Amino acid sequence: MTGSGARSALEWLVSVAPDPDACRWEWERNPYGVALLPAGRRWDVLILPGELGHPTLDVLTCCTDRPGPVLADFGDSRMGFFVPAGTVAHWLGTGVRGAGRGTWIVVPYPGRVTGGVRWLVPPDGSGTLTDPALLELAMHEAAAGLARETRDEEA
Repeated sequence: MTGSGARSALEWLVSVAPDPDACRWEWERNPYGVALLPAGRRWDVLILPGELGHPTLDVLTCCTDRPGPVLADFGDSRMGFFVPAGTVAHWLGTGVRGAGRGTWIVVPYPGRVTGGVRWLVPPDGSGTLTDPALLELAMHEAAAGLARETRDEEA
């Protein structure tokens, strides 16, 4: 991510903080390069187990030029897909957790590599988010692919 792209992404992310200037100041000085940001204002986050999240991201990248931001935790055990605010309130899905209004998430500084949470698809600063309907279709396709792999391994 270029310097101006990282700056745009940073501004977009801190815009949800209760005090964006204090958040930016702390974030830029935090040795871990992470901040806690409230979900449910500009975006929600749907959190998938890594074994489903990675193939879902593969399907998404085949369907769209650029999905919304995607986070992965340390060890890739979970992945967070940024979707429009309000999505979590209406989402039903086994094994999928949501961070919406009233929740906070750990977000890495854009363009900086940290030892834990990291961007698989960093925000571009324009507000691009993943369409929930497209994410659901990608999850179904990914789950079907995983089921086929399991069936083939058992045969």
